Amino acid sequence: MEIILAIVVASAVIFFGALISIGNERQRKAIDGLREQVILWAVQDLKIKREHLVRTVQVTDPLGWLNKAASKICGYDLKLQVLEMFEEPQSLICASGDGSVKVAFSSLSPADLRRIKNGKQNRLSQFAGHNPLLFLPKGVNVHELSVLNGGYLFDLELSLVWKELTGQNLEFSNRLWMYEYS
Repeated sequence: MEIILAIVVASAVIFFGALISIGNERQRKAIDGLREQVILWAVQDLKIKREHLVRTVQVTDPLGWLNKAASKICGYDLKLQVLEMFEEPQSLICASGDGSVKVAFSSLSPADLRRIKNGKQNRLSQFAGHNPLLFLPKGVNVHELSVLNGGYLFDLELSLVWKELTGQNLEFSNRLWMYEYS
């Protein structure tokens, strides 16, 4: 009799344990579903806010905006001054306020630059021979500016700033590469 009672109690414990486990799994799935819905809502909310702000995006001080973005990356105020700009490959060369650092901005990544350097020299690259972006020293610091470190309107503001500073369109670019050298 005691053996039968022990088996019944053990079976009941196992049964209730299984019920609790099934209930916990059901709650976990419900919480995951809620989390997914909250994420979708937040993304949609950001899209709505961003769409509203797209119409009103403007940059009153393009060089100040570029300096602020570069300062976030470097950790100190560069006080950038525009030296010159190049059309092919598209780049903007700036110097720090004290002249100790030069900074080249471009939508071309380091891999793109290597591809251009190693590629066949065509007629356009003959004219771009004096572009410092193609002759960067080995110890250059490379930084990527994007929406992740420049604000959620970075890509929209970037196109406005680039147009204002260089007179060129920077279409479909959501990243800007910063090459810092001496």
